[in-house]
Amino acid sequence: MEIRRAQEKDMEDINRLLLQVCLVHHKGRPDLFKYGAKKYTDQQLKDLIADDGRPIFVAADENGRVLGYAFCVFQQYPDNNILTDIKTLYIDDLCVDETLRGRHIGRSLYDYVLNYAKESGCYNVTLNVWSCNQGAMKFYESCGLKPQKTGMEVILN
Repeated sequence: MEIRRAQEKDMEDINRLLLQVCLVHHKGRPDLFKYGAKKYTDQQLKDLIADDGRPIFVAADENGRVLGYAFCVFQQYPDNNILTDIKTLYIDDLCVDETLRGRHIGRSLYDYVLNYAKESGCYNVTLNVWSCNQGAMKFYESCGLKPQKTGMEVILN
């Protein structure tokens, strides 16, 4: 397995995984997530693949098939009134093909992102996880992540 920056040739596989992620979210919160949708149009995905401020990493097998991905975003708030000027690498999305989970692909992707963040001068790595996605929460806790903040809601019916 090789972990590398995503390329346009990976788009079909990435789109397949984006649909899997959406389905997990739809099952957990059908009131918020549409069935069968994907997060990005093909043009948006092409633009992201080329954006060094939003690197996408893929884990690919020896045939180039994408087994998983990590969408990342550099964040920094210089001259902010209340926040310090640290550089953060935010993991916007991390997914491993549902048929391949449990084979340490996600952990390998996460470790790669962590090293990339260190080499890029980041102070921390952050992400959000939906509370309905217990499997992801357990995975991130096993990687050593701890809650940073909590989002709360009340549904008004």
